[in-house]
Amino acid sequence: MAKRDYYRVLELERTCSDAEIKKAYRRLAMKHHPDRNAGDATSEESFKEAKEAYEILSDPQKRAAYDQFGHAGVDQSRGGRGVDPNDVFGDIFGEVFGDIFGGGRRGGRQVFRGADLRYELELDLEQAVFGYSAEIEIATLGECGTCGGNGAAKGSTPVRCATCGGQGQVRTQQGFFAVQQPCPRCKGRGTTIDKPCDECYGQGRVRRARTLAVKVPAGVDSGDRIRLSAEGEAGRNGGPAGDLYVEVAVRKHAIFERAGADLSCEVPIAFTTAALGGEVEVPTLGGNANLKVPGGTQSGKIFRLRDKGVHPVRGGATGDLFCRVMVETPVNLSAEQKGLLKQLDETLRKDSKRHNPREDSWLAGVKRFFETSRQ
Repeated sequence: MAKRDYYRVLELERTCSDAEIKKAYRRLAMKHHPDRNAGDATSEESFKEAKEAYEILSDPQKRAAYDQFGHAGVDQSRGGRGVDPNDVFGDIFGEVFGDIFGGGRRGGRQVFRGADLRYELELDLEQAVFGYSAEIEIATLGECGTCGGNGAAKGSTPVRCATCGGQGQVRTQQGFFAVQQPCPRCKGRGTTIDKPCDECYGQGRVRRARTLAVKVPAGVDSGDRIRLSAEGEAGRNGGPAGDLYVEVAVRKHAIFERAGADLSCEVPIAFTTAALGGEVEVPTLGGNANLKVPGGTQSGKIFRLRDKGVHPVRGGATGDLFCRVMVETPVNLSAEQKGLLKQLDETLRKDSKRHNPREDSWLAGVKRFFETSRQ
């Protein structure tokens, strides 16, 4: 099936701005995201189609190639680069050296994509489980507002590089081969600056702090990443901006431990409750719940509360909460309480095999061990 026009996919005019492209993609991505439309093949296809359109149109070099040659200009079998039929030789060597220096060419000059950035976002367990809207502050290299990114001081402009003639590339002959590489004088810009900008010192970019809103989906866990497209550092020579990757780190919780979709916690219970049975109120992330403890429960016994865990961010069944009961030995006993316990102990020892089977079995094993060692 023939591919649809990328502008039609994003519901945009061909004269649209970069900001309009980003806005349209985000709207469609949120509408058709697989997490919101589980099992919907049509939405999944629309999501992939919008993503492909955005990857082409958000890249100035690829967009220019697409506008001129259509889908053939951004054929993915050629690594997503546009094809210039008038420069086959330059295309071959441009792919080699362009990849080495992290950019492509625009109008003959070298362009560089901005660096990707990483930000670690610490969350409480509740924020990770139920979702959270956070504001983060990052320092990035952005376009200089004084010179507009060209690096020249006010009242002056960059001039064409005399070495490469504004191409940003030079060719050197080595025997039968000609090698093309970025111009050593202008570093691939195609222009040189006689009077650098006072704010960015000719770099065209300055470091500034920005505040961004990050919507954390429910169910994320430590190590999950949220990609904010084009929110990384600005590119050079008109190159596209990098991306910002927000990596989630969930803080240690005072009560719960998480393992995937499941939660676990320790629940202390009185030894009388363990012996006689009863109900214990236990915490869950959705409120308190009652746990029924049968009589004769031993310390370390694990009980499962179904569907009291986490609903994973990528879909699937909600996890469970595992409660490990720990029998608490009473402390600070009065004389009367000690006397009652001694009376209880005397009655229990009259039939220890029945009341304390594990202790009786262990003592029998110890006895056999010593008898065997004497032989």
